[in-house]
Amino acid sequence: MQYLIGVDLGTTATKAVLFEKNGKIVASSSQAYPLYRDASGMAEESLEEIFEAVLVTIREVSINLEDEDELLAVSFSTQMHSLIAFDENWQPLTRLITWADTRAVKYTEQIKASKNGFDIYRRTETPLHPMAPLSKFIWLEAEHPDIYQKAAHYLELKGYIFQRLFGTNKMDLSTATGTGIFNIFELHWDKEALELTGIKESQLPKVVEPYEMEENLPHEYAKKMGIQSSTKFIWGAADGPLSNLGVNAIKPGVAAITIGTSGAIRVVTDKPKTDEKGRTFTYALDKEHWVVGGPVNSGGDVFRWARDQIFDGKISFDEVTELAANISPGADGLLFHPYLGGERAPIWDANARGSFFGLNYGHNRSHMARSVLEGVIFNIYMVALSLVEVVGDLNMIQATGGFTSSELWTQILADIFEQPINVPESREAGCLAAIIMAEKALGLIEDISEIETMVGTNETYQPNPKNFEIYREISPIFIRLSRSLLAEYENIANFQRKFEEENANCKMKLATLSQAKNI
Repeated sequence: MQYLIGVDLGTTATKAVLFEKNGKIVASSSQAYPLYRDASGMAEESLEEIFEAVLVTIREVSINLEDEDELLAVSFSTQMHSLIAFDENWQPLTRLITWADTRAVKYTEQIKASKNGFDIYRRTETPLHPMAPLSKFIWLEAEHPDIYQKAAHYLELKGYIFQRLFGTNKMDLSTATGTGIFNIFELHWDKEALELTGIKESQLPKVVEPYEMEENLPHEYAKKMGIQSSTKFIWGAADGPLSNLGVNAIKPGVAAITIGTSGAIRVVTDKPKTDEKGRTFTYALDKEHWVVGGPVNSGGDVFRWARDQIFDGKISFDEVTELAANISPGADGLLFHPYLGGERAPIWDANARGSFFGLNYGHNRSHMARSVLEGVIFNIYMVALSLVEVVGDLNMIQATGGFTSSELWTQILADIFEQPINVPESREAGCLAAIIMAEKALGLIEDISEIETMVGTNETYQPNPKNFEIYREISPIFIRLSRSLLAEYENIANFQRKFEEENANCKMKLATLSQAKNI
């Protein structure tokens, strides 16, 4: 039989899934790795840990292949907005600086205030935010000039994996459109953005189609993965656009909502769309499919925080959900803004901070649990309202991500949006989409729309009309409150950073004293 492997280079783990050619899952493997937050705003990952995760996960699924089986290709999905600096000999000068890193916030605000900042957004369609390499480059020059001066090459995560395996210097089109320095209308690195960062085009990789393939895998790595050196490696695309493809949300008006660690809502169009208010992004799936939407930082990580901090981590996620289910919709007037780590869409403010609003003596921890679940969905709903202004009405919603394992959370989504929510059968949307890209690259299918035959609907959640009136009344309060707090986010964030820096200095002094005592 013929098989393909889809690999998802995620923020918290790398996952590999072995598929039959028809999209049926045979085996999967996941390898987690830490997100290093050594300093305020830092969110980095180890290149070695991720590379090892790629080798291990591919090996663990490839052992299911028999001698007579044929592995047609390995294809990739990757986290967006990452950045790695290399010297002239391709030795890394940094760890992987992820999308979640907010240390460039000050420089992002400078870009926003500049006369050409919004013009760059309109050509690149990547919102001005610390997540984007556009801001990271300026931060590197200002705060790490030694690295900035030594850097001869820059890549993102998938580019690093391919460079390590094949010696390439490339970036797929989909990932390039999320850098903030790529002109999506003319399909080349944006001259004005490069001038702003001081980066030369010679330091950047060649941009290739997602259907580009590499061959002749070195024997050393083929052996570690348990596959043949002749196996083709397909570049694939970025995880956001591939999420739409993986749940068959590529027709006009069909939205994909994903909530995992973070979240997003996206719609596919046949050409880039510009939001004159700067709230949405446009990224390529390929040259014929453009994904318009908005990402949020606030997803499953916020639910984890609630479990660990409000309930002291003493009960399971299911038990937290059960407590929330006993509370009426609207949590008796308790609202939660889920901006624990800043926020991307719709407010695009890395200084944003979370808050409960409306607390009174009648509220308890169960109310808090319900308001956390609702707050994440209210925030996605705010993004959806912006998206409708850009692309038109949403006719269908496909939902994916870890949150769909919670019936309550998915029902809240249906009730707030007042639309049926379809949950596709496949829980491995990113990896499935990656192998669809591979099948087109190999000429096995004519068009990626053939994924429709591989994605069914596991369950549909119908909105409950009894809850409409409640959510219609309380959601505008959530939205107005978000806007009214914008003026104070920077002030409270600066206040918090002052104490974070003082605590960090104290820890360094204590560590120094401890070392001195041991000598």
